[in-house]
Amino acid sequence: MKNTTPSTPRSVLCWGRSDPGYSRNRILRQAYAALGWRVLDFQPRFSAFGDLEARWGIETRPDLIWVPCFRQHDIAPAARWARRHGVALLFDPLISAYDKQIFERCKLDERSMAARRLLQTERDQFALADVVLADTEAHAAFFRDVLEVDAENIHVVPVGAEENLFTPQAWPAEAEPMEVLFFGSFIPLQGPEVIVAAARLYRGPPLRWCLLGNGPLRAQCERAAQGLNTLSFEDWLPYQQLPARIQHASIVLGIFGATPKAQRVIPNKVYQAMACARPVVTLRSDAYPPRLLAQENSGLHWVEAGDARALADAVAELAERRTTLAQDGLQARRRFDDFFSQGSINARLQQAIAAATSTRARG
Repeated sequence: MKNTTPSTPRSVLCWGRSDPGYSRNRILRQAYAALGWRVLDFQPRFSAFGDLEARWGIETRPDLIWVPCFRQHDIAPAARWARRHGVALLFDPLISAYDKQIFERCKLDERSMAARRLLQTERDQFALADVVLADTEAHAAFFRDVLEVDAENIHVVPVGAEENLFTPQAWPAEAEPMEVLFFGSFIPLQGPEVIVAAARLYRGPPLRWCLLGNGPLRAQCERAAQGLNTLSFEDWLPYQQLPARIQHASIVLGIFGATPKAQRVIPNKVYQAMACARPVVTLRSDAYPPRLLAQENSGLHWVEAGDARALADAVAELAERRTTLAQDGLQARRRFDDFFSQGSINARLQQAIAAATSTRARG
């Protein structure tokens, strides 16, 4: 008689004190579930001694260890435990600490001893993973060329957006003034000061500029915007309310920072705006797939980093053709489906998992 007892689903252990509600983590959790994996969590009290705590804190051996974004400090103990138990380790850093401190925050001179130590530390950390995920090809190149990760061990899995939450939104009524929306954490990578400068330079049909969120550069932006009655600021709102807020915008802005790191990322806001079928203006960079960069009528409108005049002109050009913006937004959604859908993320993650487990099996 055929055994009809369902097989036990494979389990992936999320190792580290990460935020399960962070967009990247939420989307990967959905991908694991879609691929038939059960996600378990292990959050050691002290990262450095996580493998010791795991002796009592992990009751069942998982099939895969996943160290999620920003958890570089968890890699070494997770790797020690994984090697001891013959389990593959997949690391999703999302960012490089070395990249952030040297090229984004500019806190260390890359020639300094402290910078060299940080670089070597991160190289050692990344080398412990069987597979390293990168969210863009540009980040993958950085991991390969600077952090010396074997190219065969890097798999690109885009961030995307939660498709059950970020869906095509109702278009603003034509009687309402057009709104250009930026939302973010006001850091140099995003270039919010460029947006304020563009709003001052803007010459086109009447519209409102709104900068939503909080962060280090907000006070500077507010000072720069004094007397500019077409621009307003709003405080951050709960994640679940963001799609409804995007609904009020006719154009969504991406990032415009002139930092090297800005050239390596596709920010959450771009994915989310595309998923909501809104046209996007953002900086042109190699972080985007070449086929997408080459497409016309993609719903994405490119400007160079730090160029307030180009941003003002791009917004004015879009505002001049208000009647076609909805169609432009639908094109953005189509490109989202083509390049960044949940199905694409699932398939890419599946390939990364297969590579990690086969590497561990050989090792």
